[in-house]
Amino acid sequence: MVTLLSACAWIGAPRPPQAAEAATPAAFDRSQVVRGAALAALGNCRTCHTADGGSAYAGGKPLQTPFGTIYSTNLTPDPETGIGRWSAEDFRRAMHEGVSRRGRHLYPAFPYDHFTRVTDEDVAAIYAFVMTREPVRARRPPNRLVFPANVRPLLAVWKFLYFEPGRFVAQPGRSAEWNRGAYLVEGLAHCGACHTPRNAAGAENTNEPLSGGEAEGWHAPALGAASRAPVPWTAQALYAYLRTGFDADHGVAAGPMAPVADSLATVPEADVRAIAVYLADRAGAPRAPKAVAVAGRAARDDDDPGASVFTGACATCHHANDATPGVTTVPLAVTSSVNDPTPRNALRIVSEGLHPDSGEAGAMMPAFAGELTDAQIVAVVQYLRTHFSDRPPWNDVDETLRRIRKEDER
Repeated sequence: MVTLLSACAWIGAPRPPQAAEAATPAAFDRSQVVRGAALAALGNCRTCHTADGGSAYAGGKPLQTPFGTIYSTNLTPDPETGIGRWSAEDFRRAMHEGVSRRGRHLYPAFPYDHFTRVTDEDVAAIYAFVMTREPVRARRPPNRLVFPANVRPLLAVWKFLYFEPGRFVAQPGRSAEWNRGAYLVEGLAHCGACHTPRNAAGAENTNEPLSGGEAEGWHAPALGAASRAPVPWTAQALYAYLRTGFDADHGVAAGPMAPVADSLATVPEADVRAIAVYLADRAGAPRAPKAVAVAGRAARDDDDPGASVFTGACATCHHANDATPGVTTVPLAVTSSVNDPTPRNALRIVSEGLHPDSGEAGAMMPAFAGELTDAQIVAVVQYLRTHFSDRPPWNDVDETLRRIRKEDER
């Protein structure tokens, strides 16, 4: 009863706006703005706050959640539809407490449960960066959430149960590089927002950090000790993957990870290396890589319907160790999509292909949804799993594809 009453005490009239006024672009030192740009890239802010075909940071991007669709905020300094009236304290409160300028609780699709770890100085630099963007008048659509998630005051209860505010504390005895990586992974880069499983209330399961989660309809693989990668991740491999979106022993960044790698290509190298060092340390002592059958298993393909689909649609680029000149490929046996606990990513890649945005690095692959039937897509994905991985076959490929189709119709 005490807990319930304490939680309900959080629910009340919204706090009024802060008395402080918003800063003007002239108020910021150029070095602070430059630093804020790098920090915003580390936080991948542009990806979530830019709608398809919209202006950068102008919001309106639909973010799918189990509770409905949330549209991202306009982060440009437009006074009517953006954050042009937000003071530095308003911005800090949103980042650290998950409360808007008008005192409303923010939905945790905005990962303030991670941003609360960010220092005041870094928050101020990000504020300087967004407040010096070109103002864009762009009103975001209203959220489309199911009951009770659409009752915003109930977020107070969610916060009471799952939100732990507080700044990052460096661990003594660890190197400055390790602590920098921990600060970024646990805070601004909010890796756990995608790579940690969530409970029924949408909160991260803190007992299983970075052990795999879901992001925008994709499976976010486990990081650290829980990783299922056939070739163990090292700090150097992680650095290459995060910086370029590609590592020869692990594959290419796809789905929501592709824009993350594109953002990390623009930040200080030392920060990406720090993230890699921290994540590699979480994996523990490097284990010996298991034998990877890069040419595939010696399988009986005559009666496998997926084999003929693979031969006709995939083998040109993915046959054994050979690759089409100028095409970046890796052995399918080491790719995470083939070794994941779920066929979700393999199905999405085969169906949707890989299409980096203009100017972004990344692998190219055509979409086969219009060329293959759903039955053929299921067959070839099952073939990839049984032919190129030593893990147990997936038994829910067809059902997973049906769920993906329903998700994409919403």
